[in-house]
Amino acid sequence: MTETINKQMAFIDGSRLITEACVRAGAEVFVGYPITPANLLYSYANQRYPAMMAAPDEITTLQWMTGYASLGKLPVTATSFPGYALMIESINMALMMELPMVIILVQRLGPATGTATNGAQGDLAVVHGSISGGFQLPTFCISNLQDCWEMSAKAVETAIKLRTPVVLLTSKEMVMTQMSFDLTKLTEIKKSELAVFEGDNLYKSYETKENLIPSFLPVTQNQHQVRFTASTHNKEGILQNTTPEALDNTRRLKAKLDLHLDEFLFYELDETESAETIILSFDITAQASREALHKLRDAGEKVDLLVAKTLFPMPDKYHQILASYKKVIIAEENLDGQYRHLLYGSKPPSHIKGVNAIGRMIQPEEIIKEVNSNG
Repeated sequence: MTETINKQMAFIDGSRLITEACVRAGAEVFVGYPITPANLLYSYANQRYPAMMAAPDEITTLQWMTGYASLGKLPVTATSFPGYALMIESINMALMMELPMVIILVQRLGPATGTATNGAQGDLAVVHGSISGGFQLPTFCISNLQDCWEMSAKAVETAIKLRTPVVLLTSKEMVMTQMSFDLTKLTEIKKSELAVFEGDNLYKSYETKENLIPSFLPVTQNQHQVRFTASTHNKEGILQNTTPEALDNTRRLKAKLDLHLDEFLFYELDETESAETIILSFDITAQASREALHKLRDAGEKVDLLVAKTLFPMPDKYHQILASYKKVIIAEENLDGQYRHLLYGSKPPSHIKGVNAIGRMIQPEEIIKEVNSNG
């Protein structure tokens, strides 16, 4: 009875939790162009963000976001695949300029414009390959309403701390479906702030110390010259081609993420003693995987579950975890098993199995069937 009294139940969708978490974590402006199934994020932004800009299209959205980021104002947008495709060039610019921002990508059924009201997990490969040259965007993925709160805050925190665009991957079912949720489970969110350059000595826009993250100065201050450069550049932000300093600066973009990966590595591992099978999942399919796990264990099966919440850069930790199992089942709502192939290549080992679907959500029974199969 006491447990029931202490709960604060709400009927809520993920969009509202994502919006509130982003603002509390330090996001100051939402720039967007409405697109299904991200429309609730657009609508709530108008009510909650300190500033909200309605852009005429997705290309303009990212260009305005780079402008706000250069002022030290953390911008957020929300889109789906067609809009994200239009944003890619500007996302590349923002990565090179080291401007922090968060792009919420609400997946829909593809290809092309797909089915706007039918979710899927089909955008992993495009996010993985968004940056020319094979560089990675920090990419988080939401697996339940609790993640809508926690991973959204971590996305903002990571963007600000590492001075980088961050992708927050989710799905139509997670952001549009209203579900019962206990609001007392929401943890306190601390606001993140950019590390600002201090001192009277010469400021170099891309000079770093051991952490490989350059100190920030907004273009609005008048004490120092600030350069944000999207082409290959040196520490001062001066455009160069293939000089050693400029190429070292470009290599640093990858090294920066590799150095700090453990700080933004988030996953859920539910393990038991002597289990030989593990299910790997993420996004909305993690819900089916959790239910399948409970049913399998109730039936006496020893099975473990890994829910990936940091998808990219691909963490070595996932390979370390999965290497100890005789059978690995990767459940994802797309046709060809995108994360499975990104983890193991185009020809995964025989003990790596996939549970896939298109046009519908994966059912727990499908995962259970694969666990119990002899293949």
